[in-house]
Formats: sequence, structure tokens, C-alpha cells
Amino acid sequence: MTDGDTGDGEPKSQPELTAQRDVETVYQPAEDSRLLAETVVEELQSGAIELDSHARGLDVGTGSGYVADRLETETGLRMVGVDINPDACRQAADVGVPVVRGDMFEPFRPDTFDVVLCNPPYLPTPPEQEWDDWMERALSGGEDGRAVVDPFLDGVGRVLRERGRAYLLISTLTGPGEVREFAIERGLESTIVAEESHPFEKLLVVRFTPESR
Repeated sequence: MTDGDTGDGEPKSQPELTAQRDVETVYQPAEDSRLLAETVVEELQSGAIELDSHARGLDVGTGSGYVADRLETETGLRMVGVDINPDACRQAADVGVPVVRGDMFEPFRPDTFDVVLCNPPYLPTPPEQEWDDWMERALSGGEDGRAVVDPFLDGVGRVLRERGRAYLLISTLTGPGEVREFAIERGLESTIVAEESHPFEKLLVVRFTPESR
């Protein structure tokens, strides 16, 4: 029996995965969120990026606001979150993160941020297993796991200030080699700055820097 079949030929109203979720519409902090937050906090605290009092950070797909809140609390970097999910925007605002509802970089002017980070949906998902709800959008990276990763790399250079840095959480299931090759084609150099092993995958944090900077 498939997730979308009740056995009598009638589709289920909700997938089994949805019934097992602790939350229905907003992705909550997990191992990937923690790894991304801790890695970027350590980078900023170590002086890997020179920041002045006007420095700004952007958390793309901010979700609950966990990562953005940790960065601002632990480093003093002034953060903004962006998310297309209205429920996520409300949750992030509730923890004090200034948040904009929008599609990735669309709401922002060029050369606006010193640090941009993202914990995207990165799990490869066959089209027949896709469900059109907010949590599915937060979890599914499309067939190759890069449905959000590639647009992020396409657009992040526009909003980064001079000497800006971008950080992306991906998985070995996402195809790190393909991701880094795609970034090179967009003029972005990449360095893996953190990794963490899990039973079926390894989580990676990759730092991207425009080649000319």
C-alpha cells in the first residue's frame, strides 16, 4: 500500500507522514538547524568575517526563527528572516525576529547583507510522494534535493555586500559535488566548514564566497 492509498482505491485526505508530524505547518528546530546555527555563530565569533556595527544578516526560509534568533543573541548580528509561509512568519516574529513574507531574495535590494544563511528542504522526493502543504514544502527538495538549493545559489550573490558570505546546510543525499559545481558556474567559491554524521546521511554546512571578493 502506498502513502496515498487506503487499500480500497480511495486516496487518503492526508499522507501518513503528516499524521506523524509534531507540527502541521512550520518546520521546528532539529539537528540540521542546530548545526547551521552553531557553525555560523562560531565563524562570526572567530573573526572569519569582518563585521561592523551596520552589518546585517538574512535567514532564508527562517521557519520558526530559531537560527536567526541564535545568531542575533549570540553574535549581535542584526538579523532579518524571510519565509513564504505565513505561519512561519508569525512564529519567527513571536520570538522577536524581524521577518518579511516573500520568496527568498525577491523582497530585498542588492548588496544588502553581510551574512546570508539557509537551511533549505534538501531531501530528494519523487513527484508521486509530494503533497501540496506547507510542511511538505519545508521538507521536500524535489527529485534531486536541490529544488531550493539551486535558486538560492542563483540569487544569493545579488544581495551579498562586498566580502559577504553565504552559508548553506545540505546533506550527502543532496549531492554535494553537484551543488558545489553549480555554485562554481554561478561565480561562487565554496568550502565545507562543518559536517555531522547521521545514520543515513551526513549533514554539511558549506560556505560560499563570490570569486571576485
